[in-house]
Amino acid sequence: MHRRGNYRQLNRPSHKPARYNLKSVTPHITTVRVRYAETDQMGVVYYANYLVWMEVARVEYCQAIGFRYREMEIEDGIFLAVSESHCRYVSPARFDDHVVISTHVTDVSRRFVSFDYVMSIEGRRVATGRTRHIFLGRDLRPVRLPDKYLDLFPAPA
Repeated sequence: MHRRGNYRQLNRPSHKPARYNLKSVTPHITTVRVRYAETDQMGVVYYANYLVWMEVARVEYCQAIGFRYREMEIEDGIFLAVSESHCRYVSPARFDDHVVISTHVTDVSRRFVSFDYVMSIEGRRVATGRTRHIFLGRDLRPVRLPDKYLDLFPAPA
């Protein structure tokens, strides 16, 4: 005998699951060059710039999988609002360094998406980070991500 909830789960039409766990997906690589203005008096990159670099990498990641933030905002009125961010600083980056940012999506659903980042210079890890975003409409209320975007995120291997 099936519990009612299990019966509904078993007899659903086959769709993509409502949520993906994407830890195995190949990361996207972005490179940024440290500008002098991004450093502090000690000659080390100011901590807030790592969050800016994560944004640069995230926008490039989305473009690489097939959509542009701007078009999603203008055409569909969907915004990715940061609901959480975290950055762990491992070693310093300095002026004129080339920082390689490896970005991948670790979780996505119709309501939110999470990105992980690894920032390194010539193989030396300088920072790791994570951001979580909620999808909002023009009225800044939560919305469900349309299939045309959800389908662009890679499915688990």
